[in-house]
Amino acid sequence: MPTIAAIEGAALGGGMEMALACDLRIAGAKAILGFPETSLAILPGAGGTQRASRLIGISKAKELIFTSRRLNSEAAEKIGLVDYAVPEGKAYDKALEIAREILPNGPVGVRMAKEAIMRGSEVDISSGMAIENACYAQVIPTKDRIEGLVAFKEKRKPQYTGE
Repeated sequence: MPTIAAIEGAALGGGMEMALACDLRIAGAKAILGFPETSLAILPGAGGTQRASRLIGISKAKELIFTSRRLNSEAAEKIGLVDYAVPEGKAYDKALEIAREILPNGPVGVRMAKEAIMRGSEVDISSGMAIENACYAQVIPTKDRIEGLVAFKEKRKPQYTGE
């Protein structure tokens, strides 16, 4: 299922890498984000080099990691390091708001969409399409898919079970 990081303070080094491991990131106004590792003569070693470069691009990731620059929430949002910059103390509320938007959706569909996005983003488009098709094929026989179609036809909210 999707994971959401709510950042209200420092997300530096390992904290930043943990946030990058989440699907979405929300940062409060007092959040400070960055990779200070190179200032300590090391490098981000828990996925930071790989996740940051895929998320914000190789050049921006190099700049942040090579310089050990720290960003506030607005600067992080501007380059795509976080999805939302929110007022102080509101990161958790925004994360819950997004979670509540995800929750009514079919859990099997959400899970397979996440898998297709994650696996497909690391390969060429043709291979990515094949991954998407394989994920879609796993959704076809589910009770949730049938429930979604029936609920749509009957103009009611679906009652998903995750099956």
